[in-house]
Amino acid sequence: MKGASPFAGAALLCVLAGCAVGPNFHRPQAEVPPTWTTPAVRGASSGVEPQTDLWWKSFKDPELDSLIERAVAANYDLKLATARVDEARAANGLARSDYYPQVNASATATRNRDFAVAPLPAPGGGITPKPVGFDLSNFKGEFDASWELDLFGRIRREVEASGADLAASEQDRRNVLVTLLGDVGRYYADLRGFQARLIIAEQNIAIDEDTVGLTRSLSKAGQATERDVAQAQAQLESVRAQVPAFKSNIAVTLHRLSVLTGQQPGALEAELAEGKSILLAPPDVPTGLPSDLLERRPDIQRAEAQLAAATARVGQAKTEYFPRFTLLGTAGRQASQLHDLSLGLGNYFSVGPSVSLPIFTGGRIRSNVAVQDARMKQAALTYQSTVLAALEETENALVNYSTEQDRHDRLDAAVAANRTALELANVQYKAGLSDFLIVLQSERDLDATQDRLAQSQASICTDLVALYKALGGGWSVSP
Repeated sequence: MKGASPFAGAALLCVLAGCAVGPNFHRPQAEVPPTWTTPAVRGASSGVEPQTDLWWKSFKDPELDSLIERAVAANYDLKLATARVDEARAANGLARSDYYPQVNASATATRNRDFAVAPLPAPGGGITPKPVGFDLSNFKGEFDASWELDLFGRIRREVEASGADLAASEQDRRNVLVTLLGDVGRYYADLRGFQARLIIAEQNIAIDEDTVGLTRSLSKAGQATERDVAQAQAQLESVRAQVPAFKSNIAVTLHRLSVLTGQQPGALEAELAEGKSILLAPPDVPTGLPSDLLERRPDIQRAEAQLAAATARVGQAKTEYFPRFTLLGTAGRQASQLHDLSLGLGNYFSVGPSVSLPIFTGGRIRSNVAVQDARMKQAALTYQSTVLAALEETENALVNYSTEQDRHDRLDAAVAANRTALELANVQYKAGLSDFLIVLQSERDLDATQDRLAQSQASICTDLVALYKALGGGWSVSP
C-alpha cells in the first residue's frame, strides 16, 4: 500500500508469529590464542583446569584466610556492589510487571453548590426568573483496568534489557569481589615482605654494631685507623636509615588492610604487628587455557551482559514504529446519597480496546533507533576490548611471575656467595692480609642482596596474587 510503513510486513508477521521486533542477542565471538605464551612455573601445564576460586588456601596461611573472610563479610565496596544488584533486581521486577493487567480502585465523595435561574412567583403576581442556589452530593466508587497486549515485543525487549542489566550488575559485584580478594592478598604479601626486610635490616644493624665495636678496639690497639672506624660507623648509619622507611610502609599497609576488612585504619596493628615469614608460593600453578577467561573473568561477563542489554534496547526502540493495543475497562457505582450506593441504579461500566499509532514524530523514533544501535556497537567494541585487556593482563602476570622466579634463584645464589665472601674478608682482615674496605664492601653487598632477596620473595607472592586475579580467581565466593 502506498505510504505504508516499511515495517508493515514485519508487523503482520510479528502478530502472526508472536515474535519480538529487533535483533536477537548472540554471544560474540572473541579471538583468543590456543595457549599462553609464557608458562606460570617451570613444568606447569596450561591445559590443567585451574583451581582459582579459593586460591588463597594454597598459601596455607591462617592469617590470610581470616583476613579474606573478614573482607568478604565487611568490605564497604562489596556491600555497595551488592546493593546495586538489589537495585537491578528490583528494576527487573518493575519491567516484568508490564506483562500483567494494571487494576486500580478509586472512591470520591463531593458536595457542590451551584446556581440556576428558575421561574418564581412575583409579589405582585406573575412569574419572575430569579437565581436559586442548590446543593448536590455525589458519591462514587470505581475500578479501572488496562492491559497492554505485547504483540510486537516491546515489553519482552524491556524485560530482556533489564534482565541483562541485572546480569551485568551481578558480574560487576563479582568483579569487585575478585579485586577485593586480590588486594587483600597483595597487601598482606607486601606487609610480610616489609616486615621481613625490617628484620633483615635489624640483623644487619646488630652485625654492623659489632663491626664498629671491633674496629674501635683494633684502632685502640693500633691495628686499624680512625678512617676505618668512620667507615664502619657510616655503614651502620646507612643501614639504620632503612628502618624508618620500612616501618612507614608497614604502617601504611596495615591501614589499607584494616580498611579493606571494613575496620578503622589501625584496627589490625596489634594483630599483624609481629613479623612472620613471607608467604610461600605453591609449587604448581595450573592456569588453564585462554578460552577459559571468557567464562571466569567477571569483567568479560559484565561486558557481554551489557552488550545483550544494548541489543535488547535496539529491539525495544524499533517497536515504537508499530501500534500499541491496550484493553481498557472501567466499572463503578455512583449516587447522590451515600446509602443509595447499595442500590444498583447507579451502576456503570465501560469496556473496549484502545489502539495508538505514531503518525508523525519528527524523526524521534528513527533517531532513538539510531542511538540504541550506536550504543550496541559501542558495547560490542567494549566487549572485544575487554577480552584483549584480560588476555594482556594475564600474559603480563604470567611473564612477571615466571621471570621473578628466575630472579629469586639468582638472588638466592648471590646471597650465599656474598655471605662466603664476607666470612673470607673478615678472616683475611683479622690476619692482616686485606684492607678493611674489603670487609665493608662485602657487608654492603650482603646487606643489599639480602634485602633484594626478601623483596623478590614478596614480589613472587604479589605476582602470583596478580596472576590469580587475572585468571578471575575467587569470583564464585559469596558474602
